[in-house]
Amino acid sequence: MKIAIVAGGPKEELPLLDSYQSNIDFWIGADDGALALLEQNIPIDLAIGDFDSVSNSDLERIKRLSNHCKVYPIEKDETDLELALDEALNLDPEMLYLFGVTAGRLDHELVNIQQLYRLLMKQVEAFIIDKHHEISMYKPGSYEVEQSDCFPYISFIPFSPIVKELTLKGFYYPLNRSDITWGSTLCMSNQILQDPSTFSFTDGILLMIKSKDKQ
Repeated sequence: MKIAIVAGGPKEELPLLDSYQSNIDFWIGADDGALALLEQNIPIDLAIGDFDSVSNSDLERIKRLSNHCKVYPIEKDETDLELALDEALNLDPEMLYLFGVTAGRLDHELVNIQQLYRLLMKQVEAFIIDKHHEISMYKPGSYEVEQSDCFPYISFIPFSPIVKELTLKGFYYPLNRSDITWGSTLCMSNQILQDPSTFSFTDGILLMIKSKDKQ
């Protein structure tokens, strides 16, 4: 099952969700993200959160138009996104798309990116997507990367203190078995020359960020 979660990040940074609709089996709206789904005419399979970011009338609309709605108290240990992730993981997904989790408050954005590590450890392929970025996380191995007109630039950033023997093939700036550490800018703003390109590494945890410039 492929699941998408839409959280309450800035709506102006959400992509057009219907372009992903054919690839999604189950849509979850977390707090204000449920309203964003309604505004883009995407059916809601589950709405969840404390809904402190929506009006009472909008909450009633969300309840009426969602297949299921779970309302939690405002004072709780989990964020609305974490509640949504727990529900998604109970459905044993093979892939998760996370929208509306970046471009807002920096503290939320950083911890939301860390959720990719949680999903990686559970063997769930996951992507964070907004209008200008696609973020994914990897264990050691070898991977193909396809060229994207939406996100022409690719950066590789170590999530662990060190990523060992990173090799990039088919990129404008190739790399051969180089170690990169926290703070390194060696692998920023690369581009694909050969489709598909490949990257591989032998140890550590690696973030790949595809991006485009803001107009």
